[in-house]
Amino acid sequence: MEQFLTPRELLTKLVSFPTVSRDTNLPLVDWVEEYLGSHGIKSRRLMSPCGEKAHLYAQVGPEIDGGVILSGHTDVVPVDGQAWSTDPWTLTERDGKLFGRGACDMKGFDALALYAMTRAKTRDLKRPLQLAFSFDEEVGCAAVVDLVEAMLGELPKAREVLVGEPTMMKVVSGHKGGLGYKVHVRGFEVHSSLLPYGVSAIMQAAKLIDWANQKNAENAASAPSDLAAPFDPPFTTLHVGTIEGGTAHNITAKDCSFFIEFRFVPGESPDDWAKAFEAKAAELTAEMQKIQPDTGIDLVRGFGVPALAPEADGAAEALARRLTGDNGSHVVSYGTEGSQFQTRGYSTVICGPGDIAQAHQPDEFLSLEQLAAGEGFMDRLLDHLCA
Repeated sequence: MEQFLTPRELLTKLVSFPTVSRDTNLPLVDWVEEYLGSHGIKSRRLMSPCGEKAHLYAQVGPEIDGGVILSGHTDVVPVDGQAWSTDPWTLTERDGKLFGRGACDMKGFDALALYAMTRAKTRDLKRPLQLAFSFDEEVGCAAVVDLVEAMLGELPKAREVLVGEPTMMKVVSGHKGGLGYKVHVRGFEVHSSLLPYGVSAIMQAAKLIDWANQKNAENAASAPSDLAAPFDPPFTTLHVGTIEGGTAHNITAKDCSFFIEFRFVPGESPDDWAKAFEAKAAELTAEMQKIQPDTGIDLVRGFGVPALAPEADGAAEALARRLTGDNGSHVVSYGTEGSQFQTRGYSTVICGPGDIAQAHQPDEFLSLEQLAAGEGFMDRLLDHLCA
């Protein structure tokens, strides 16, 4: 006889899997596959190229178009160097809060999605409910593209996608996109007293970073577009969070490396920003090579997440508002896998339990109140799919 676990019991199990993005998520996927199977729900997995991770997707209900996708990611960020007061891999209740890595971001929603799928199996659904569990969301959301394509190819196309990133169960209709580059500046070492004959990788990197500062100033000074205006800040931002290079104070640096990210507003093209950045790097490389031909700037394009644009009369937004009663206007500056669904023709919104301020923090938690709100949301969704 199948066992119906509560959302809290499901969350306890999911948190126990240390699915940090750098590591495998297969033990979690194995368990989810087995749990769904015990309820007669067939799931499919899509393996990563390295064979150490997997997406998982499933459907309950009739084989027709027009269903709803519940989308969540299985990976979490590391706990290294964080001061936790509890075991991050053991869900712990204290003061009305459930502590554990991923409890908020976003295994709380994953637990609710599994709860909804197993209950849906017992209901007379008129439209299907689909599940999409992905990996590597925390390192760029790129892997989910393969999952979306697989679902388009093998399952009836859903009408609405609900992505359960933490929003305090508010309906978020838009988010910024993201673009990242690893930058390696190759200089030429000389004694610092002979500066004109060398090429300092650090000082050349500073020019590229200052270009980013100038773009931030220009963006901040410009009038925001209608799509950008609801965001805080209402413009695209460029940021360098880490940098390293050089060997001594009196030697021009041979190497300097940093990572730059772009958080761009809907309506702006990531390719346009990429072209502008690459053109500046090429301009500086030409200047460097006039002094020493073996110098230059190497760019490795990293994560790329499209922006999620608010939809006019969006089906997913209308559904989420009906289920939550939230009539406010909400957008966020972080990115999600939701935009990967939207760019492939799905109506998509973000709506999930918990506060994004808890994401990635030591002693990350999801309140019992938010978990209960999410359970009520899923119950109403099932009623809606049966109507």
